Amino acid sequence: MKVYLAAVATGLLLIAESANAISVNVQAGRHFTHTSAAIGDNSAGLSFNGNWARSDHNGQLGSLGTAFSLPVGPLTASIGGKALYLSPKDGKNGEALAAGVGLSWTVMPSLALYGEVYGAPPRLTSGIDSYAEAAGGLRFTVFKPLTVDAGYRVMNMRGKEGNRDNKLADGFYIGAGLNF
Repeated sequence: MKVYLAAVATGLLLIAESANAISVNVQAGRHFTHTSAAIGDNSAGLSFNGNWARSDHNGQLGSLGTAFSLPVGPLTASIGGKALYLSPKDGKNGEALAAGVGLSWTVMPSLALYGEVYGAPPRLTSGIDSYAEAAGGLRFTVFKPLTVDAGYRVMNMRGKEGNRDNKLADGFYIGAGLNF
């Protein structure tokens, strides 16, 4: 009986795992790099993600988050949250809990416009005053699973107690990703 239950549990785990999508993306702009990895379908349902971003001059951050996406025709709306570890160049290291929304429009099967905004007010941050992030761009599927994207990204850790703001990103980027 134990062997049977173990076999069923393993089979269900493999079926559930094969239904999850995995994606890895890298974006680079002038003086910043942003990487991300996600599991789950980011176009419908629940997904989990991790991000790491660094600036040549203003520090770095890492985050773990989740998002729920709902497709409506060619549009996909998402809502999510992130737990961030912040390491500004000027100021104290800290944490933040950020909430955000995103919207993606599939213009053609191989072309999509996307945007997202995340923010954390002073009450949900430590070490900094507040956190804000916004990105928007165009994603082109060269062939499955390869995508390329270009857009604009802003990531800002607002300083407190006399420390200056630390902008991790404020400019155009190009990137590539693999989506399985």
